[in-house]
Amino acid sequence: MRQAVSSKFNFMASSKMLDLAYLQLSLAKGIGPILARRIVMAASDSVYVALEAEPENLAEVEGIGTARAHTLVRAIRSAKDDADRVYERCQKLGVNVVAFGNPQYPSLLRIASDSPVVIFVRGRFEPRDLHAIGIVGSRKCSMYGLEQAERFGHQLAESGVTVMSGGARGVDTSAHKGAIKTSNGRTVAVLGCGVDIAYPPENADLFARIVDDDRGAVVSEFPPGTPPSAENFPRRNRIISGLSRGVVVIEADVRSGALITARQCVEDHNRQVFAVPGRVDNPTSAGPHKLIREGATLVTCAADILEALTPLPDLNHAIDAPLEIYGAVPYPNNVVVIHPKSKVPEPDPAASLTGDRRTVYEAIMLESTSPDDVVSRTGLEVQVVMRELTMLSMVGLVKRVAGNSYVRKK
Repeated sequence: MRQAVSSKFNFMASSKMLDLAYLQLSLAKGIGPILARRIVMAASDSVYVALEAEPENLAEVEGIGTARAHTLVRAIRSAKDDADRVYERCQKLGVNVVAFGNPQYPSLLRIASDSPVVIFVRGRFEPRDLHAIGIVGSRKCSMYGLEQAERFGHQLAESGVTVMSGGARGVDTSAHKGAIKTSNGRTVAVLGCGVDIAYPPENADLFARIVDDDRGAVVSEFPPGTPPSAENFPRRNRIISGLSRGVVVIEADVRSGALITARQCVEDHNRQVFAVPGRVDNPTSAGPHKLIREGATLVTCAADILEALTPLPDLNHAIDAPLEIYGAVPYPNNVVVIHPKSKVPEPDPAASLTGDRRTVYEAIMLESTSPDDVVSRTGLEVQVVMRELTMLSMVGLVKRVAGNSYVRKK
């Protein structure tokens, strides 16, 4: 399926053109996220080439074969009108279509092998959402579960962490509410239906506040108008995991979707799992207790999570995005002209530090430095110093050593 490319032209594909192309591929019947990415990779990393593929081209892709290739080509071609209709509806509703090849697609989700081809977003992502923790648990949780979900959501948001959850009743709702209780706290609700549908209905005001007050986003891989259904929620759970540095489970029975999310977090996304212990006589404590026995980190507050959190995963290949970002454009004669990608330089994480975070970073030496030393050197308040030390640890620029001290990572 390799197609000749030329460096003669240098045109940037419009965001709309790119999003529409991926949307068409995502709406093609019989093509899921993993297969869609295989097809694009086989098509010289160009979704435009993929849309123009012939059956003999698709037959080369793993998992397709000759017999199925003809069916998929027809499905891709027929999905174009559907993509136009869905995109137009999103424009009217104020919903952003963010495709896998779009630079706005979240980096943590991009590196997950099962990430959606397209996500639909009300509100917006911010760079700080890279530092997110998922909070999941039972819909039918106890008062203790509700209290802990709100407490963890609030504490994480106060520490500058974005709270990811599924917008459902119970633990999810309390986690979202806890996050937006704090000034400037952010949260993202990932739905198992279209983002234009409030499910459960009583959360309509919560979702509106998240979006209208610029406190995060409401996200789904399902087009607007898609009703909630049981088979949608396991797919929703993998997005919560994919968007998060780690997931904390609060009250869930052993067959809960929260435990499915925890398993995906470890097995599919190589992220961390945390569990909040509960009452031993409460059936919904069985899930977190099982996770703890299997190696999940027991946590009693947000500080436990932040202390145990490992540095960000390698995002280099998320930065090295598909060719369309660098200039692939479709022509009327179906020839795709691609401007060659230049090598993306190795980023220096410390170079982008500003404000209090840079001040604190510069006060940390290669030898052990205590928070009191940083306060003395910078004149910042202790709570500001502790917050920035936490965030610097999360991005892997400093590490905590014995005696509650910190050193710069070499």
